[in-house]
Amino acid sequence: MEKRITRLAGLLSLSLLLSGCIVQQQKPAPVEPTQPTPTQPPVTAPQEPQQPQQPPTVPQPPKLQTLNWEASVQPLIAQMLHADGVTPGSVLLVAGTRNNTNGSIQSAKVTNAVVSALSNQNQFSLVPPEQLQAARQSLGLSAEDSLSTRSKAIGIARAANAQYVLYTTVNGDVKSPTLQMLLMLVQSGEIAWSGNGVVQN
Repeated sequence: MEKRITRLAGLLSLSLLLSGCIVQQQKPAPVEPTQPTPTQPPVTAPQEPQQPQQPPTVPQPPKLQTLNWEASVQPLIAQMLHADGVTPGSVLLVAGTRNNTNGSIQSAKVTNAVVSALSNQNQFSLVPPEQLQAARQSLGLSAEDSLSTRSKAIGIARAANAQYVLYTTVNGDVKSPTLQMLLMLVQSGEIAWSGNGVVQN
């Protein structure tokens, strides 16, 4: 029994000795510092270069036809100034222009061209603007009223003490219109002269 205990004690001490050796021989694994790996952006498929977006096309407005009203009214005014039976020095009212075409025209430009053509002659005296305005007010007509009807034009001419009214009408196709002018006696409404002409481009 003693031998057995001695043998066990020997085995135990031997095993302790061996386990101590093993523990001493084992070294901790070296810890190496890890370098952070640079994060790379995810690989994406190459993109097609974007085409610049074209702005939506805006339709062009229709071109307004430019008509040469000054050149168109000059020959008619010249005819009127040489007409028989027109009393020199009379007062003349230029009425607004009436549009009888199949489209839109700038009537005020026609009227202005007529007034301009008459401003450098001495056959007629034109009704001054302030007198025209007073005549309009006396008849209750606004300054915007173009006087494109004969009855209005004659009424204003009488109120302004004019002897004649020049009445202009644009007729026909708006792309190639014609001009008609009537010179009327205010008192009787009689046509003293009339003329027709082609509108020039």
